[in-house]
Amino acid sequence: MSTPTVSPLRPRAESGLAARLARSAAAVTEGADLTTEGVFGWMAERVATHDFKVDRIPFAELDGWSFDAATGDLRHRSGRFFSVEGLRARVNDTTGVVPDREWAQPILNQPEIGILGLLVKEFDGVPHILLQAKMEPGNSNLLQLSPTVQATWSNYNRVHKGTAVGYLEYFNGPKRGRVLADVLQSEQGSWFFRKVNRNVIVEVTGEVPPHEDFRWLTLGQIGALLRRDTIVSMDLRSVLSCLPFDRAEAGALHADADVLSWFTGVRSRYDVRSSCMPLADVPGWVRTDSVIQHETGRYFRIVGVGVEASSREVAGWTQPLLEPVEPGVIAFLSCRIEGVPHVLAHARSEGGFADSVEIGPTVQCTPGQHADTADRPAFLDQVLTADPARVRYSAVQSEEGGRFLNADNRYLVIDVDEPFAPPPNYRWVTHGQLNLLVRHGHYLNVQARTLLACLNSMSA
Repeated sequence: MSTPTVSPLRPRAESGLAARLARSAAAVTEGADLTTEGVFGWMAERVATHDFKVDRIPFAELDGWSFDAATGDLRHRSGRFFSVEGLRARVNDTTGVVPDREWAQPILNQPEIGILGLLVKEFDGVPHILLQAKMEPGNSNLLQLSPTVQATWSNYNRVHKGTAVGYLEYFNGPKRGRVLADVLQSEQGSWFFRKVNRNVIVEVTGEVPPHEDFRWLTLGQIGALLRRDTIVSMDLRSVLSCLPFDRAEAGALHADADVLSWFTGVRSRYDVRSSCMPLADVPGWVRTDSVIQHETGRYFRIVGVGVEASSREVAGWTQPLLEPVEPGVIAFLSCRIEGVPHVLAHARSEGGFADSVEIGPTVQCTPGQHADTADRPAFLDQVLTADPARVRYSAVQSEEGGRFLNADNRYLVIDVDEPFAPPPNYRWVTHGQLNLLVRHGHYLNVQARTLLACLNSMSA
């Protein structure tokens, strides 16, 4: 490959904030409340203190949920929370780079916008983040580190008749402090229909009331925990990616404007048509007393669960969950170009995106679904057969446990020797360029945001 053109990147964060975030990222082993290793003991103590239980139940035992007689959609009697409906989607690449696709599937429709909020405060000159040990019924280990506030509109407006959401006033009331980030971000476009959440980070200086289920941790501690399996929740990873890091890079293969132009070009050539349809009319999917699944047993299934959780706003409830049939693999290929770290980003479409295309990792798929198909994802074999010595990051991370059951994926960052000319929908970008893009909604998908949070912690 020819020598890359080095393009200057403009600063992305005011220096005072960048320096303070760097101090927090450098504090890896202990924080104001706990040592990093002490986090595990605290979480075990919270599990022992509360009653947590999740059981699979037939659909008939879902309290307040029922199938619509006309459409077959599964809805809550309040009309809030979310529904399980059908999706009809068609993706057409007007230039023919990517084959046209058309399909139908079940999908979760949750039009209300929730809040994912992080509260930041300095202790002895080091910024800390207030995290919650939060139980979600779909988590494979039930309890994970979550944002200060993680609540849907129905939750914080108490449609469930439960207790109030703690610390909510810092994110939507008069007590708000200095806003460090505030952006609407998408969630899984393969499982959600146009779902977005407000990712917001607020810094305060005054006293914050303590709570036994919450602890202050540094960015360095969270970065260390990101290297462990299923400790840091998807929602926390998403908001962490929105922190205004200053990468201070000397150059990039492509200038910022060129990256934006490439992405805009991909978006403009895609014609994506998606709309909800009656769940009962989705071809190839069957419903029994306890599961909605594809007739081949592939992809995912919809199941019902009964939940007991004494730490939540409501101590017990029932709900549907989407359960993937097997774990996925999500990876960035990475290399240094003129000494600057780059990753290979993929502009991809998903049927549930509010916009046509978002930027995702190099590989994002369930390998077992492609074992015998001709459309095997690009670079999948390179990821699956990578030399362990080239794997810079590897951990199993859970997707959102409030809607997905046992949705664990292997996240990886894998180094390659040389940059290569990628296909048209792929582009080498720097960590700093990802940090620039994540400040805007519908640019980076949730999987790319997870890996960006990991890249930022490793770089810091």
